[in-house]
Amino acid sequence: MEKKAEQLRNAALIAHGGSGKTSLAEAMLFNGKATTRLCKVDDGSSNLDVEPEEIKRKSTLTTAFHHCSWKKHTINIIDTPGDDNFLSDAKFSLQAADGSVVLIDATAGVKVGTEKVWAFAEEQNLPKIIFINRMDRERADFFQILEAISQVFEIKTTPVNIPIGEEDRFSGVVDLVKQKAYVYNKDGSGTFDTTDIPDDLKDTADEWREMMIENVVEVDDDLMEKYLEGEELSDKEIEDTLIKGIKSGMITPVLCGSAVLNMGVPQLMDLVVNGFPAPIERAPKKGVVPGTDEEAERAPSVDAPFSALVFKTVADPFAGKLTLARVFSGTLSSDSTVYNATQDVKEKIGQLLILEGKKQQPVEAAGPGDIVAIAKLKETVTGDTLCAVGDPIIYKPTEGLPSVISYAVEAKVKGSEDKVFSSFAKLLEEDPTLKLARDQSTGEVILSGTGQIHLEIACEKLNRKFGVEVNLNPVKVPYRETIKKSVKGVVYRHKKQSGGRGQFAEVHFDVTPLKLDSGFEFMEDLSGMNVPRNFVPAVEKGLVESLDSGAVAGYPVVDLKVRFYDGKAHDVDSSEMAFKIAARMCLKKAMQEANPILLEPIMKMEITVPEEVMGDVMGDLNGRRGKVMGMDSEGKYQVIKAQVPMSEVLRYALDLNSITGGRGTFLMEQSHYEELPAQLAEKVVAAAQVEE
Repeated sequence: MEKKAEQLRNAALIAHGGSGKTSLAEAMLFNGKATTRLCKVDDGSSNLDVEPEEIKRKSTLTTAFHHCSWKKHTINIIDTPGDDNFLSDAKFSLQAADGSVVLIDATAGVKVGTEKVWAFAEEQNLPKIIFINRMDRERADFFQILEAISQVFEIKTTPVNIPIGEEDRFSGVVDLVKQKAYVYNKDGSGTFDTTDIPDDLKDTADEWREMMIENVVEVDDDLMEKYLEGEELSDKEIEDTLIKGIKSGMITPVLCGSAVLNMGVPQLMDLVVNGFPAPIERAPKKGVVPGTDEEAERAPSVDAPFSALVFKTVADPFAGKLTLARVFSGTLSSDSTVYNATQDVKEKIGQLLILEGKKQQPVEAAGPGDIVAIAKLKETVTGDTLCAVGDPIIYKPTEGLPSVISYAVEAKVKGSEDKVFSSFAKLLEEDPTLKLARDQSTGEVILSGTGQIHLEIACEKLNRKFGVEVNLNPVKVPYRETIKKSVKGVVYRHKKQSGGRGQFAEVHFDVTPLKLDSGFEFMEDLSGMNVPRNFVPAVEKGLVESLDSGAVAGYPVVDLKVRFYDGKAHDVDSSEMAFKIAARMCLKKAMQEANPILLEPIMKMEITVPEEVMGDVMGDLNGRRGKVMGMDSEGKYQVIKAQVPMSEVLRYALDLNSITGGRGTFLMEQSHYEELPAQLAEKVVAAAQVEE
């Protein structure tokens, strides 16, 4: 186990969507003999994009896992999604990694998604290697991308190889440490010839090697001294210090290649094996003792008590639920019992599995650094800590990205609502960023997620895995109704005579508006014996029931007071029912006279955007009747605090994306209600009448 942990490397591939992560993973698997041919994303043969939705869109939507051997080491490849809608999955999966390979498309440069996943890797303190991919494509420009990386991430980029040729002339890489050239066969085999550096590249190579050495010596004071005194540094000293710098995060090395042609990939694999820390080299994992604030930690060794973090759940229609966990300490064996410290329950572990793309391989035990799938755990969900029964610890999981867009979900087939709920519950286990809730005021079932495509794919999966079809409709805005002026002495008589016993009740009300958010007040102020007191509860009940649907457009009524001060009853014909009806009709009559208005919900928003688009975003908010309440700055970003009517921001995620080129993010919660302007109220009333 100990030896195994020394030779293990957990490498997450992260990037903006469409940069070639899965193609790189396929090349690594092929080079490491985990697959017998170089599989392609474009022809649907990939081992890692296996869900039908992924094959259809030719894009990774959920993190996939596989492993291969390389130079007596095992590389666990974590292939994450780069699409903005599924970045939460990448963020969760980085908790299982010990290093991250950041891919950048040589033709597209540093994109928004690159910045986002870079921040996730920083949050987990992961060493990073940058791989500039697609050097064989038209408009590929290695040195321009290097420049962009330095500017955007404010780091000293340290290329350890540079390309030989670019675009269709790209034929290999120059190794700046070993001062050799590797010229590739362009047949995808990953084979290359080692030669001297071509003459026309010698000067460039020397220049970049010098810059690399300048960055490397900063890692080690003794080496720095030697360098400054003009002594010659050996290749071994440079390489050892470079490795030390990568592991500590002081150096971010840059390599280049083409994943699809399997060029430059073997050099990347060498650096992953040498430069990323083994699980047992990582610092002890910090957590807390359950039920206290007391800090605890676990050393990444076989002898420490067992602990693991659940970072992902997969709902498999055949195998049931698969729980994916990264072991941080100790050993987990199949057919054992562990403690879920987060939920305070014991879980029985059955079979342990290692994921290999769409296949699974059973294993007997897992140690520090292993990423395993556990079938059929009853209580455990994403984010939970599993640990030794006698020595509990809780790790704090990373948080997913906030939901930014919501739709009302309705079952296509009437009567299958229960099935919709139970099937969605299974999908929610798999994807914690999906949220499902019932809106009490409108009665709708609301599905929220991190983007439009996120929700569409959730519905596709629902249909494919559980045979449930749903429609997504725009969310209804929960308007309210209230009144602006007081009305006194409103009288309503309910009288019905039709053979036999009749119905009779008369009520006298004063109705007054209350201040915002006061709810409803009922005041019984009867004097004399015109109304027997046993009818008072019926009057109150009739009022409360009628508050559900107001006189203007059928929305709930709020913020008013009814004083019940007089009325009339009949010895035989009065009943609770009659008083209930009279109360409802009297309130309706009063509201029509009391200048009724509609109230709309106002959202409190925090919008984080790059400085250069701040003016555009604020202009857009004004156009949505928004009020900017304040500003803060966070590094290169500005945080705008605003209040905006809900009806104006139902699809704000899509609009903010287009204004900011995908760089804006926002948080939103309901704040309070305000009066809806009259001209807009007319439209809402008209729409309500159409619906009736």
